[in-house]
Amino acid sequence: MVFTEAELPALCDKVASRDHRLRFVIDEFGYPPFWSRPNTFESFVWFILEQQVSLASAKAALEKLRERVTLITPENVLALSDDELRAAYFSRQKIGYVRGLAREIADGDLDLTSLENLPDAAIRERLVRLKGVGNWTVDVYLILALHRADVFPAGDLAVINGLKQLRELPKATTPDAVQATAQQWAPYRTIGTLVTWHYYLSRKLPPGAGTRF
Repeated sequence: MVFTEAELPALCDKVASRDHRLRFVIDEFGYPPFWSRPNTFESFVWFILEQQVSLASAKAALEKLRERVTLITPENVLALSDDELRAAYFSRQKIGYVRGLAREIADGDLDLTSLENLPDAAIRERLVRLKGVGNWTVDVYLILALHRADVFPAGDLAVINGLKQLRELPKATTPDAVQATAQQWAPYRTIGTLVTWHYYLSRKLPPGAGTRF
């Protein structure tokens, strides 16, 4: 199931009718933005860069890469040396991950556009075969690039910490336990995730400081 920007407010209200904590977030902070990225190689590189680092660091690396190649395409990235990628703030591991992704797309073995016609499980099965791509990367790709409606990114610290705050859960509560609490949002777990991200960011960031994406 895919949702659009126009559908987001009504879906937020629908999920909030089952979870009064989400209703509180919407009443207090408004509806979440329709966070979105195009379904492109550049976006997927950005997702990889965001793995286990600050969002600011990932964006800085993406911008540094753009300075070097102008257009972030598989061919342009493959033409760079490892030293050039390191100068763009890529770690050794992420150089390998991004090169692997670029080769798959350049060789025709992976077509991101064709994934739009597949169910979530099939997309996940295909993408986790890529080196360096795990469930968190697939989750945010499904949410931000494909706008699938029933995804919960259990490995995302912002949503985990946001839910702990909202539900006043102990800090030691495991991600699996937090994930179980989000089950009540199905089949719109993405919508609950967006509201929770919105809550976490609205409380964490000062006015005008920007958003997660």
